[in-house]
Amino acid sequence: MLVIPEKIHRAVVVHAQNGFPLEVCGILGGDGTTVKSLYPMTNTDASNEHFMMDPREQFAAVKAMRADGEWMVAIYHSHPESPARPSQEDIRLALTPDVYHLIVSLQDREHPVVRAFRISEGVVDPVPIEITN
Repeated sequence: MLVIPEKIHRAVVVHAQNGFPLEVCGILGGDGTTVKSLYPMTNTDASNEHFMMDPREQFAAVKAMRADGEWMVAIYHSHPESPARPSQEDIRLALTPDVYHLIVSLQDREHPVVRAFRISEGVVDPVPIEITN
């Protein structure tokens, strides 16, 4: 189970909505399965079909997480016009071990769907999300 504070969950959804119609991306820091921090990234590809995080922003996020005693718990991105499930490209590019993948679908913009997955060697496993106060 991936545990996400409601404030961070909401901020991820707002990031996705504000970035529409492009994909947005970011990193969630914390420990174990609990998210504690949010690092929105720039999608340098500026695409509605895929994303690439700005390497400088990634480096700064990792540095900040280390300083706070955290590590990367999840990578998130949005699917502006498709379901909240990993695409073939998402699966192919899921190269960071032991990291959750959070996908925000804006297929129905009024009712965003957020789902989490573990992706390892091409195998996709859904992971429940617990939203906390």
